Amino acid sequence: MASIDELFKRPSVPSQKRKLDATRDPSEVYKSVKLNGNSNARSSGQSTVTDEVDEDDEAAGPEMPTDLEDEGENDEEGRFFGGGITSDTAEVLDFIDERDQEATAKPEKIDSAWIRKLALNFEKKITKNAELRAKFEGDPQKFMGSEADLDADIKALSILSEHPILYEEFAQLGCVSSLVSLLSHENTDIAIDAIEIINELTDEDVEAEEAQWNALVDAMLEADLLDLLHQNISRLDESVESDRNGVYFILEVLESLSSRPSIAELIGKNKSIIPWLTSRAKKKENPVSQNKQYAAEVLAILLQTSAANRTRFVELEGIDTFLQLLSAYRKRDPVKGSEEEEYVENIFDCVTCCIDEQEGKTKFLEAEGVELCLIMLKEGKMSRPRALRLLDHAMGGPDGAGCCDKLVEAAGLKVIFTMFMKKLTIYFLQHDYESTEHLLGIVSSMLRSLPGDSAPRIRLLGKFVEKKYEKIDRLFQLRRDYGSKVANTNQEIEAEKKALSADDHEDTADEWLSRRMDAGLFSLQSIDTILAWLIAEDDGAKAHIRQLLADRDGDFSLIKRTLQEQLESMNATVEGEDGMMKDILETLISFL
Repeated sequence: MASIDELFKRPSVPSQKRKLDATRDPSEVYKSVKLNGNSNARSSGQSTVTDEVDEDDEAAGPEMPTDLEDEGENDEEGRFFGGGITSDTAEVLDFIDERDQEATAKPEKIDSAWIRKLALNFEKKITKNAELRAKFEGDPQKFMGSEADLDADIKALSILSEHPILYEEFAQLGCVSSLVSLLSHENTDIAIDAIEIINELTDEDVEAEEAQWNALVDAMLEADLLDLLHQNISRLDESVESDRNGVYFILEVLESLSSRPSIAELIGKNKSIIPWLTSRAKKKENPVSQNKQYAAEVLAILLQTSAANRTRFVELEGIDTFLQLLSAYRKRDPVKGSEEEEYVENIFDCVTCCIDEQEGKTKFLEAEGVELCLIMLKEGKMSRPRALRLLDHAMGGPDGAGCCDKLVEAAGLKVIFTMFMKKLTIYFLQHDYESTEHLLGIVSSMLRSLPGDSAPRIRLLGKFVEKKYEKIDRLFQLRRDYGSKVANTNQEIEAEKKALSADDHEDTADEWLSRRMDAGLFSLQSIDTILAWLIAEDDGAKAHIRQLLADRDGDFSLIKRTLQEQLESMNATVEGEDGMMKDILETLISFL
């Protein structure tokens, strides 16, 4: 006899994030047979007058009496048609068949009455299954039928994703709570079905309004969805295909819920979810599975969304753990286009967003993250631009002084300025703009954070003076490139402003700023900030910069204008990091 598990086998998870292919509903197969043009629901099983007869069969047996043959030919009333029915009866049956087909083809109206009926049947199936399970606990055969009926009703809820207007009423009827409660069902296949439906209803592809989506999700959270999701993670065995699919659906649900920052933070407060995602991402697998990659991706989303989640991850020693994972790729690249490549990118993202926090920078230093990044810059390929971005974030902000000092101590100046000066490889050229931006950010952070007259700062300034100020020449080359692009974009924006009203200017201001940033405004501001530092601190560098500007009929006012614009874009009441930067810009402008 078939076991309960065998009744609920599920298809495998696809290689990409897609809905699993649904198996064909048996009722559809029945309808397709009934409505087939070559069959008749009422005459199936009866032979017709057009059946071909073998010539040998026709000659076999005694001949039919002559009087019976004549009687058939002389039947004027047409009482017998093949199956023994009159022509009037055949017409009636054909008419009934046509009406049956029309009724079948007519789409069901999906409205409030429909959802109430669906809710009532759904609750009945849950109650019946629970009663039979309690009554025949030791005899699964007695409740297998009700389990199959419940499974079918769960899957039927999928149509709701096409009618999100009914989400609020669905929640008010109490069905959301009932659906979530099925995650604790004794049969894991029933629980997995419920998780899959929850995923479909909350998926980002559903065209639900914010209020509709919120009503549904809030009801799910009130029904203790997060704890039940983790309980299922604990009991599912990923070596079994159906359970592996269930874990994938759970990750999809977590990703969908994280689209709302408040829920992402709520997920982080759950004592079990972030620790599980961390442990799942570090689990040894070869090759990297889809669930391992997806766990790292969902974790990256949660960390990017909430500062509280980042603090939680740092407290779990996540920085040290993930740097150990990344160390395997300091020289080796994952296969291009594989799950492993995306997995490595997600691990980098997790660490990068966490070291923006003060605690993250401290843990990054303790775990020798600066040294690891320098190795990747020298020997890595795929990891090189990502390690550069990681260093830029680690050294940025008011708490980046420790990382800046460590980079100089670890002989990182040579690595950074070699990359700054050398001709880029074809691979690195693909990341040219982003990598140049990070290199400029690193240098700017060191000039801002390294103490005055300290040995690390003197070594940094010496890099700009050596070899006849070649680093300053390189800065001016980049300044001309970025300045030209920003100027062209500014001209386009000015032309657009003339065709718009003052009110439209305010509405389009953010878009214009974004376009200027894409053209290289941030890099241009970083370059001029570095030049201003050099003007303020070294007379030889100041004279060289003045000469380079004069060669193109310019002076320090060009640099001053860039810094002044950056200063004006800052809010006059800003505090913290932005307030500190505002003070630095004002001081640098005074030297110009």
